[in-house]
Amino acid sequence: MNAVILVAVLWVFAATAVALLPMRLQMIPGLALLIAAPALIGAITLEFGWLAGIAGLAGFLSMFRHPLRYFWRKWRGQETGVPE
Repeated sequence: MNAVILVAVLWVFAATAVALLPMRLQMIPGLALLIAAPALIGAITLEFGWLAGIAGLAGFLSMFRHPLRYFWRKWRGQETGVPE
C-alpha cells in the first residue's frame, strides 16, 4: 500500500477518534491534526495530482470550518463569538 494513503487513512481514523471525545479533551489532538493536515494534503497532491489535492483540501476545510473561522477572526482582530 502506498505510504501516503496509509498516512491519510490513519489521519482520518485519528480525526474520527478525536471527534468522539468530549469537547474539553478535543483541543490538543484536534490542533495536532489541524497542523498536520496541510502537509498531508501537499503529499496527496504531489502523489496523486491536483484534483486529489483539491478534494483533500475541500474535505479539510469542511471538517475544520469552525476552528478555521475562529482563528481567521482572531488573527484579523475581529470578534470571535466566544463568550468570556
